[in-house]
Amino acid sequence: MRDAFAREMTSLAAERTDVTLLSGDIGNRMFDRFKQVAPERFLNCGIAEANMMSLAAGMALSGLRPVIYTITPFTTTRCLEQIRVGVAYHQAPVVIVGTGSGLSYAELGPTHHSLEDMAILRTLPGLNVVAPADSAELVAQLREALDAPYPTYMRIGKKGEPALHGEGARLGIGKANLLRDGSDLLVVGVGPILREALQAAEAVAPKGISVAVASLGGVKPLDEPFLAAMAERFPHWLSLEEHGIIGGLGSALLEWLAERDGSPIRMKRLGVPDAFLHELGNQAYTRRQLGLNAAGLAQTFRQQAVVAQHNANRA
Repeated sequence: MRDAFAREMTSLAAERTDVTLLSGDIGNRMFDRFKQVAPERFLNCGIAEANMMSLAAGMALSGLRPVIYTITPFTTTRCLEQIRVGVAYHQAPVVIVGTGSGLSYAELGPTHHSLEDMAILRTLPGLNVVAPADSAELVAQLREALDAPYPTYMRIGKKGEPALHGEGARLGIGKANLLRDGSDLLVVGVGPILREALQAAEAVAPKGISVAVASLGGVKPLDEPFLAAMAERFPHWLSLEEHGIIGGLGSALLEWLAERDGSPIRMKRLGVPDAFLHELGNQAYTRRQLGLNAAGLAQTFRQQAVVAQHNANRA
């Protein structure tokens, strides 16, 4: 995803003279082509993320369209006050990109885990919070964010994520898509971890369990018409996110469901438990330990299919 981001930023810099890229001392070689196209619009701000955020806010309020890029915890929680006061309060149209989100840097420990970012930032008024599942969704959301008159936070993966959306997908901010149809359970997720859900759905299909998988694209704004349509079809949902279980996608969906009078939806949240992770390993290892890989999710789908059938029989 980060390579797709670099390519798209280079294209945007060639198309528009207002697009500026600010880096927190990361990805310098990755942006070599950008620097060839617009050398005066690439700024390596060093390991000074709070200053970088304030600089971007000033640029945005002066007519430029700055995009900030660095590792997710360092562009979110490290400079939360600058995002809140400098960007969100002033509705400065800054695009904040956090790379290596979730457990992408799992082996580097909790300082590099980003498991609270969506929960924290979606509380800020006027700030979109998106989490593309693949490069196609990233490109669409990035272009839309740069045209919007308000700020956007985008959490992306690291590298090697496969394409998940097919042709004809409705891509952009606040647009959800059904990646796989089904009839027994609905998985509503965000981010590259949806690949694990798709593989798990394939694994349980021979057992007669039909799992639909949807990419919501982010947690703010929610695609409410899509969710309403899914609520008509599926009484049993699972939310999936590579993020802490508190405050992220699952919480956003529960808040939405609570506002629906008499909603019959039952939902189970799947994510990282409410604890720091002290055992280190790479992303694949950590997902496996947490039951968030394809095998672990397949086991959860089988269990939840039994629960869904039991509830249907009681009804």
